[in-house]
Amino acid sequence: MVTRYPVAVIPGDGIGVDVIREGVRVLDLLGETTARFALDYEWFDWGTARYHQQGSYMPEDWQKILEPFQAIYFGAVGWPSVPDHVSLWGLLLPIRKAFDQYANVRPVRLLPGLHGRLVDKGPADIDFVCVRENTEGEYSGAGGRVHRGTAHEVAVQEIIFTRYATERIIRYAFDLALDQGRSSVQSVTKSNAMQFSAVFWDEVFAEVAGSFPQIRNERYLVDAMAARFVTHPESLDVVVASNLFADILTDLGGAIQGSMGMPPSANINPTRRKPSLFEPVHGSAPDIAGKGIANPLGTIWAGQMMLDFLGQKEPAALLMQAIEGVTRDGQTLTPDLGGTSTTGEVAGAVCDHIRRLVK
Repeated sequence: MVTRYPVAVIPGDGIGVDVIREGVRVLDLLGETTARFALDYEWFDWGTARYHQQGSYMPEDWQKILEPFQAIYFGAVGWPSVPDHVSLWGLLLPIRKAFDQYANVRPVRLLPGLHGRLVDKGPADIDFVCVRENTEGEYSGAGGRVHRGTAHEVAVQEIIFTRYATERIIRYAFDLALDQGRSSVQSVTKSNAMQFSAVFWDEVFAEVAGSFPQIRNERYLVDAMAARFVTHPESLDVVVASNLFADILTDLGGAIQGSMGMPPSANINPTRRKPSLFEPVHGSAPDIAGKGIANPLGTIWAGQMMLDFLGQKEPAALLMQAIEGVTRDGQTLTPDLGGTSTTGEVAGAVCDHIRRLVK
């Protein structure tokens, strides 16, 4: 029986358009060959071109438009003609906040066959997951500027941690550790310098950890954790951190995975009352947009996470096998991974592996 799912597709800007096209191609082929699911897409041209033409990235009733969908498949946002804070707050951040996609899950895995940047660290050493609080913290959007243009100008950016949001993201991290059979959770703050917000996070972490005696809990300062990503990635299982710290650390995670084109990201509303959003971690990369050389594997992997979230466990597992088959073979890789293949050729190789696995 084929189960159908409504999915909103927002390619966005730059290579987001290139990689989403190939991600949809792979997901469609997987649905056809397994005969288990079908994705009913609706495409939205919400990006910088729309901003220039109409003055906004999304229409005013965007929430009403997106609410009926079970998932959102997203490319990237940002273009040099618009300041980054305008584009990010014009498209992606409002969706995360309005739909309460509070758990941002980002796997950090070096897939078989790929050469990471760390000497003597292979796929067995780089295999953990980051859980990022996605709705408040440093990205709360609270603050302002006064005395603009004068010598006395002041800018204030407030960091907001609520007990409700802090506790639920930490609990999510422990639950994920249990679900994935992992033995530890690492919390990241800067509590030696941030004596209010970060110490508060540490206290809540200790409280929640007490409910999971079977899971080892550890606390790190963010600078020490950045070093640990490089020196001892094998010691990490589930890393949980605030909006800003996890954002920075997962870019470092992308680097040790071999390329920023590799890591996927899931912005999850665990209640499923609102749609969740799945995207690659990378940005819009204007310098290579439209050249056909962007790495689609992070986007395809994000599609795999979307299928898993939708309950299509077996097709999702098969797609992960296909992705790993491509990296293990090492014959069809984009330039960021040391290859010479195009975006479409890499997606095609994933499709070939799917066909072989289904047979």
